[in-house]
Amino acid sequence: MNEMDVTAARAAAVAATVERIRAIEAREGVTRPALDAIMAELHKLAAQEHLFPSAEFPPPPAGEKGARRYLLQEDPGGRFALYLNALNPGNETKPHDHTTWAVVVAVDGEELNKVYAKRDGGLDLVREVVVKPGTGIALMPEDIHSIHTQGDRPTRHLHMYGLALEKLDNRMAYDPATGAAVPYNRNFMAPTANR
Repeated sequence: MNEMDVTAARAAAVAATVERIRAIEAREGVTRPALDAIMAELHKLAAQEHLFPSAEFPPPPAGEKGARRYLLQEDPGGRFALYLNALNPGNETKPHDHTTWAVVVAVDGEELNKVYAKRDGGLDLVREVVVKPGTGIALMPEDIHSIHTQGDRPTRHLHMYGLALEKLDNRMAYDPATGAAVPYNRNFMAPTANR
């Protein structure tokens, strides 16, 4: 496939996937089973690795922290936003919420997700999920997690949100030891590029 064919095939696959995801949410609402069904759709899209070549979706330069976030699709008003995030190993975030549902699956690479529960005076780690090809994570709006990119190769992961990251101005980051919450920097969430 040449580059134009890949671009057209990706656009068609993304559009069809998001249409099915819209239907799941409309039919089932925002529930854990609905998010599991959304994750299944995203796994099918991520399995088409040829649609997301690393040359077109590179991470930051080697050794550089942070992410490159590529916006693949967003409905009017910011609904049903799909990004491809490319990160180098060695990145991590503070525990944070999203205030919307979120599903993350892997095209390539591994990312440890730590999921927390609030308690008086802090957070408790309740589970860990390594997002890698075939294994994803689904988060309800109130769920708190942190990410930690592992291994020795960059990640390319699909991140689907009920509302675009740039629209989420009530997100919070948490201190695991004290539970103290501070606004999560929404400016950090601007996409690197649209695809």
